[in-house]
Amino acid sequence: MENKKIVLLVGKGVSSNIVFHALNNKFNIYTVIAEEKESKRIFISRRIKKLGVFKVVGQVLFQLLVVPALNFYSKKEISLISKEYNLNDDEIAREKILNVKSINEDSVAHTLASIQPDVIVVNGTRIISKKILSVIKCPVINTHAGITPMYRGVHGAYWAMVNKEPEHCGVTVHLIDAGIDTGDVVYQSLISVERSDTFATYPLKQLAAGIPLLTNAVEDALAGNIKAFKPFGKSGLWYHPTIWQYFYHLIFRRIK
Repeated sequence: MENKKIVLLVGKGVSSNIVFHALNNKFNIYTVIAEEKESKRIFISRRIKKLGVFKVVGQVLFQLLVVPALNFYSKKEISLISKEYNLNDDEIAREKILNVKSINEDSVAHTLASIQPDVIVVNGTRIISKKILSVIKCPVINTHAGITPMYRGVHGAYWAMVNKEPEHCGVTVHLIDAGIDTGDVVYQSLISVERSDTFATYPLKQLAAGIPLLTNAVEDALAGNIKAFKPFGKSGLWYHPTIWQYFYHLIFRRIK
């Protein structure tokens, strides 16, 4: 497998750094194509059209006021999880990165067609367009922070706990298709939730549980024997909680 080419398509952030180092230590990543974060104005405008002003305002207030406080409150727990699972969030070396404005621009399609990767790993990007997917001739693998199809979207572990479904609190490694976390599943695993866990620690635990599964999936893909299955269950698409949703579930269900 020494001559195999593994390409990462990522959004810039801590989770992408962790995924890169975990895979690079084992496989030596060929290159990383990293997209810039989408304009907040464009993102919020699109979200308002889909969910309405009231809900989006609540989501923004949650992100601005609650998330920083939770990150501070959970700082020690986050550090413990990172050390326990040896999660390296150092910045990716510049020589490995090709920076692009969007993962869906034409230059990315041309680059992938030129590289002809053997497997592509996705982390933290916007939804990949059908145009980009059409030029890819290899497996495209993503680690999703939730058990699909019940917890598609974002913050699957948090919503599973809110809904009193710890049996669906976990992580999914799946193949990418044109939908939102709708691809065939390669591996899934649950996480254990402790009283000390919060909205800020769930994703890190999911990432820690997902990296060994992702590593196995990449090995399977390189060996040409990746096996995927259609997930079963009622499909649900979840978004960021609003500030009032968060405090309601904190007070009445003790979900932090």
